[in-house]
Amino acid sequence: MSSRDTILQRLRDRAGGELTVPECDFSVLERDDWSTAERIERFEKMIESVHGEVHHCTGDSWIERLAELLASRGARNLLIPRAHEIGQSLRNAGRNDLPELLIYDEPIESWRPHLFNEVDASITSTRGGIAETGSLILWPTDDEPRLMSLVPPVHIALLKASELYTTFHEAMKAQEWSAGMPTNALLVSGPSKTADIEQTLAYGVHGPKELIVLIIE
Repeated sequence: MSSRDTILQRLRDRAGGELTVPECDFSVLERDDWSTAERIERFEKMIESVHGEVHHCTGDSWIERLAELLASRGARNLLIPRAHEIGQSLRNAGRNDLPELLIYDEPIESWRPHLFNEVDASITSTRGGIAETGSLILWPTDDEPRLMSLVPPVHIALLKASELYTTFHEAMKAQEWSAGMPTNALLVSGPSKTADIEQTLAYGVHGPKELIVLIIE
């Protein structure tokens, strides 16, 4: 018998039989159903309160807006996913106002110096957003590793308005997180921030100095 089995058996003996899983009551996590407009308004208010930036776009205009935002920041390059439709759309756009497009397609050991020292901005997809807290849900994959959103000075995220949920609990239920998750799921609420011992908040000390969200409506 393993140590785990031994411990569980002792608990069963003390309980006088088999252990039963208690009923879970998640009603405290439920909220009124907000409209899409209400979710967008709350999300924007919350994420801008922690120095995030939100822009409203359509499926036809987001690349143009992206080019304007990158140009205003003097970005020399943009890290994009290789296989995701975001990366494919940018490569096929044929625009001369976009900076150099980079693809994270090497092992981190050989890519690290370039990623940490030379990449100006990155763009990733999202698995949705949480209106109540102003958070983005990122679901890292081999095509969009988590360092894409954690290292470059400017992180740009595309969020579909239809995938904006009222609460974290609602998002987990709707997307069936219990059926399987990646090694790490990320909840991003604003650019990188930290505080010293005197609780003075500083932004962009480690990680992105800017978080820009393009909401596709």
